[in-house]
Amino acid sequence: MSRVGKAPITLPSGVNVAIDGQKVTVKGPKGQLDREFHDRVSISQEDGVLTVGRADDERQSRALHGLSRALLANMVAGVADGFSKELAIVGVGYRAAMKGTGLDLQLGFSHPVSVDAPAGITFEVPEPTKIIVSGIDKEAVGQIASEIRAIRPPEPYKGKGIRYVNEQVRRKAGKAGVAR
Repeated sequence: MSRVGKAPITLPSGVNVAIDGQKVTVKGPKGQLDREFHDRVSISQEDGVLTVGRADDERQSRALHGLSRALLANMVAGVADGFSKELAIVGVGYRAAMKGTGLDLQLGFSHPVSVDAPAGITFEVPEPTKIIVSGIDKEAVGQIASEIRAIRPPEPYKGKGIRYVNEQVRRKAGKAGVAR
C-alpha cells in the first residue's frame, strides 16, 4: 500500500469538501478549487477526515493512489493557507516593479519584459530585487514562478539572473590566465 496514499487528510476549520463522483470541490477562506480525479481512485470523507482508496493493485492504480492523495492535500492546504514562491534577481541594473497586477522586469535586455498575472495568482515586489508569487493552486504558483525564472535564468559565471531564494547556483571558473 502506498505510504503517501494511505495517509489521511485532516480538514482544517473553515474548509469544506464536496465530493460528486470523481469531481472534488474544496472551499476555504482563501477560495475554491475543483479537480476531476481518475476512476481508479475513490475519495471518501468521514468526520472531517479525507481518505483516498484505490480499486486494485495494478501499477497504474498504485501510482494514481499516491498522486491523488498528494493533489487533494495540496488543494486543502491551498484554500486554507495558500502557497508562495520567492524569486531573487541578481545583477547590476536588474530590477522588478509592479505594473498594475503584473510585473515589469528590467533584465539587461534592450526592452522591459512584462509578465501578466493569470487568474488566481498575485505578485508582490517588496524590494526591486525580490518577487513573491502567491496563490491557492500550488501547481499554478510553481508554473508561473518557473516561467519568470526562465526569462533570465542564472548564468554560471557571474550568477546574474533570476533564481529561487534558496537556490544554489553552481559557479564556473572563468578563463584561466594565459601562460607566457
